Amino acid sequence: MRKTDHLGGITAFVTTAQHGSFTAAAERLGLTKSAVGKSVSRLEDRLGLKLFQRSTRRLSLTPDGEKFLASCQSAIDILELAEAELTAHITHPAGRLRVDLPAAFGRQRILPILLDITRQYPELALTVTFSERFVDPIEEGIDLVIRIGELADSSGLVARRLTTQKLVICASADYLLSHTEPAQPEELSQHKCVVGFRRNQPISWLLKDNTGQIRRYTPTPTHEFADGDAMLAATLAGCGLCQLPLWLVGKYLQRGELKEVLIGHSGGEMPISALWPKNRQLLPKIRYVVDELVRAAEAGLLD
Repeated sequence: MRKTDHLGGITAFVTTAQHGSFTAAAERLGLTKSAVGKSVSRLEDRLGLKLFQRSTRRLSLTPDGEKFLASCQSAIDILELAEAELTAHITHPAGRLRVDLPAAFGRQRILPILLDITRQYPELALTVTFSERFVDPIEEGIDLVIRIGELADSSGLVARRLTTQKLVICASADYLLSHTEPAQPEELSQHKCVVGFRRNQPISWLLKDNTGQIRRYTPTPTHEFADGDAMLAATLAGCGLCQLPLWLVGKYLQRGELKEVLIGHSGGEMPISALWPKNRQLLPKIRYVVDELVRAAEAGLLD
């Protein structure tokens, strides 16, 4: 068997382990589920070890599989660093760039910039996912992540602040016709509230107290949504008050479809950052895209 066949089996194994199923690995690799499964089976036969525990409901790594995955990931890191060093002289982005974006912000602000870059540099190919969950780019093989919020753990990653998301509390004109506008945060309990939802928990609102300090406040949710566009749609439909980013609601405020409330208590902000693995920071495709995003942020295009 050729060494390249061995590498194909390792790629199939690592991708399956990262994504938790042969189906997801096949989708990422552009192969059939059967081809991925056979490739992993051939690798297990060659090693004389079982790497996965298989059942009809789930796929999990064996202890040998966990050890082998750690070794494979270390080897992949070395190969990616070699690629970065070899291509450091290239001045234009090329190859496949895997990007994970927050759903609403990614679609409205980041994706148009990425598509414009691909028009300028047709040798660059995109694989873009949209999610609101925490994504580990090292573990999931993603080149670049855009994240909204404080960076709790960015070890092994390079982080670049792009801009700051300003938050406002607003409601539709129709909703405020039938409900008294709140003057203090305590009055939110008397209102219907549209609240973000992540990891089975409602997302707190950021409000200024009477001393000007930013505090977290979790209103009783009438409706919960795990997507910014859905929260906006519910607010426009008159379903209640909602705290949303200014970049998302600005045009609706200008047109009068939405009205900002509790203005004296607004001021909550969240950082928006680009993150990528340290071992890939020399790759031209990442360096160029991040530089373009920074330029767009400085021009106010991400606000």
